[in-house]
Amino acid sequence: MKIAQVAPLYESVPPKFYGGTERVVSYLTDELVQQGHEVILFASGDSVTRAKLVPVSRRALRLEGPHVVDPIAHHVRMLEMVHRQLHDFDLVHFHIDYLHFPLVTRYPVAALTTLHGRLDIPDLIPLFQEFPNVNVVSISNTQRKPLSWANWRGTVHHGLPIGLYRFQEKPGSYLAFLGRISPEKRVDRAIEVARRTGVELKIAAKVDAVDRDYFETKIKPLLDDPLIEFIGEIGEAEKNEFLGNALAVLFPIDWPEPFGLVMIEAMACGTPTIAYRNGSVPEVLENKKTGFIVDNLQDAVNAVDRIPLLSRRTCREVFERRFSASRMACDYLAIYKALLSDEMDFGAEKLVLLKPPALN
Repeated sequence: MKIAQVAPLYESVPPKFYGGTERVVSYLTDELVQQGHEVILFASGDSVTRAKLVPVSRRALRLEGPHVVDPIAHHVRMLEMVHRQLHDFDLVHFHIDYLHFPLVTRYPVAALTTLHGRLDIPDLIPLFQEFPNVNVVSISNTQRKPLSWANWRGTVHHGLPIGLYRFQEKPGSYLAFLGRISPEKRVDRAIEVARRTGVELKIAAKVDAVDRDYFETKIKPLLDDPLIEFIGEIGEAEKNEFLGNALAVLFPIDWPEPFGLVMIEAMACGTPTIAYRNGSVPEVLENKKTGFIVDNLQDAVNAVDRIPLLSRRTCREVFERRFSASRMACDYLAIYKALLSDEMDFGAEKLVLLKPPALN
């Protein structure tokens, strides 16, 4: 199968630091190549992939700093580049939200869109009503609820390469927070859990420009505590040690998380997660098996004491069974084949319609 993967340009594929969508695109693309498919990846020029790379920008737009004023311009150019090569593909798989929707309804080839972000936004309702036939995939069943009537072709949970993270059988003594500093991620809750339990908390997190004021005014004053260590943003090479050596990962979110990649990254290391019951958490995390799902701060504090009751080996086994990159790729391939079958049926219907009527 000839497959085009179209990635966001904000980060490289895979990203050098933070970047969930680009990381998933990387794992999927490489696994599809591993399984024998011809894959063309449209992404930033500093991406590293087993597929054929079509570089759209010189490097990840986030790394260009003030040189990139309008990132949408780069993505519109990418759409034109994809359009010019359409006949080289059996299917085009987009990961760029909805920028391409006006185009794919006119495509002569099958197209699929994975929606990676939150969908509980009122502005999206008229948009999806305008494009009811666009083929979309959710990354959790919970994610799709605000637009339950959209043209969903399936749910595909994220997956990681089996060998990406090493299993760490013996935990360290600290709690870990990994991700991004923002109001919905609630690192302030994680800090309060550390204070109430007396357990050290290490925070490895990115601070986006849009969240800089929140960090300076709300979070930075909380870091002046001997129990709290703010590391900042870390890369892929550092995550294995950071997650694997943790007693547990804290995921105290306050928003409808579409998936939560950090939960399965921790699972791959054998590290359980303590997570608030929001978004996809009950769908990804198995309560009292791969972590604890909590409803409030006191529940989270109590869960820290119960972490030794969980098996780190079980966490790793659940990861291998449910969240591998090979499983993710197989799930997508099943959807690809269904879409291509639909295209063939549609093409046959068009041929029937074009056939001249029989003469009497």
